[in-house]
Amino acid sequence: MSPKTLTFDGRMGASGDMLLAALVDAGADPAVLEPVESALALEYRIGRTTKCGIDATTVEVMLRETDPSSEGHGTDAGQGHHHDHEQKHDHAHGHDHQEDSASHNQADDHTDQDHAGHDHTHGEDHHNGDHQHDDEHTETPAKTEAHVHAEGHGPHRSYLEVCTIVENMALEPVVEADALAIFELLAKAEATIHGTDLEEIHFHEVGADDAIADVVGVALLVQDLDIEHVVTTPISAGGGTVSMSHGEYPIPAPAVLEIATRADWQLTGGPVDVELLTPTGAAILGHYADGVEHLPAMTVDTTGYGAGGYALDPHPNVLRATVGTVAGGLQREDIAVLETNLDDATPEVLGGLQDTLTAAGARDVSILPVTMKKSRPGHLVKVICRPADRQRVARKLAAETGTLGVRDAGVTHRWIAERRFDTVTLEVEDATYEVTVKIASDDKGAVYDVSAEYDDVAAVARESGRPIRSIADRAEETWLAQGDG
Repeated sequence: MSPKTLTFDGRMGASGDMLLAALVDAGADPAVLEPVESALALEYRIGRTTKCGIDATTVEVMLRETDPSSEGHGTDAGQGHHHDHEQKHDHAHGHDHQEDSASHNQADDHTDQDHAGHDHTHGEDHHNGDHQHDDEHTETPAKTEAHVHAEGHGPHRSYLEVCTIVENMALEPVVEADALAIFELLAKAEATIHGTDLEEIHFHEVGADDAIADVVGVALLVQDLDIEHVVTTPISAGGGTVSMSHGEYPIPAPAVLEIATRADWQLTGGPVDVELLTPTGAAILGHYADGVEHLPAMTVDTTGYGAGGYALDPHPNVLRATVGTVAGGLQREDIAVLETNLDDATPEVLGGLQDTLTAAGARDVSILPVTMKKSRPGHLVKVICRPADRQRVARKLAAETGTLGVRDAGVTHRWIAERRFDTVTLEVEDATYEVTVKIASDDKGAVYDVSAEYDDVAAVARESGRPIRSIADRAEETWLAQGDG
């Protein structure tokens, strides 16, 4: 089966609940979300709505509570009153716990004056954030037990506490790794903004139950769809400002911008003056998605629409997800990139690095001349290896060169061809020789390169007295003439 590609249309931003809804609408089975519901005593409520004529899925994270009046939300929950929620304003924060009072979820800002007994005056500048129902129709199944919205509920946990909760859910290893990587991305962004360490980070909204449900839920749904590769078009952040305890900030929020510096996709403003891209949405896409300018050429299997809460006529406030097969692609391979600068390495040491580092697990070794401090000549050594091998390879690189430090660029990926080897027979004058050729093809099997192996070519050239290039050309032409070998 050809690997599946998941594409997102980022023109109306993304939040955790929009991503959940888009994946469910694209065919993911909501039943896979059960581990999160059990671990956090909550429920994913799935419904449908219409956004500017687009039929879309909604997902709300609801707490299962026996007292529907708890935390000021019980009136609506007890009456089964459904709100069309805006995108979550789920900013994470560092050590400053004062930020709670100002950094509220947009999903809880229900146009305050419309709700007697609900004083949700957040002081945030949510342009166009009121509920406009002229083109919106939402259906939600009736529930027999009391539920309240999980927005911001639950304790504000540290980064390490969130990791422990995820690790205790007994998830499949790949799902757990994805969820932890997303929270690590959020934590690193917050640590940079607040000038602190990961261990000191305390999440506010993104450490609450609903944010954990968003992140782990997306990881489970992506796994259920059996996705090999995720891409997104440029993601709209929206515009305007957002108020926090430290002051009023322009959109995109600081956490979103910091995550974007670590992501592969492009960030753009507009098309409306509200917050469209939340930190949770940015972190999820920052972990999974590569950036593309346009939807790639693909055979479409399914498509889905996840609804945001704002009514943004004439813009349909939906996140579109498309699942299909991209024709003629290369294979994605996760790699780590290690590098160090050397100013005192001998030619013998440099010449031996290919063999010694390859034996330690390196996939590729490059040595480049560079000019270092005080205009001294030196060398930059760059090593590609599997992420699991990077500690061993770094240790070997240090031992072989005496370097005092090895830079780890982090886990990234490269695109590689399908590779196989064939043997062709050449007749040169009265002698017959066998030459190995390497064939490179895409994931559909389309061959785009044929290269004769140098060692075989050089041996034939020595024995026959012919030029190396002549022998290589003949070997490659022979394979092509034979068709598929």
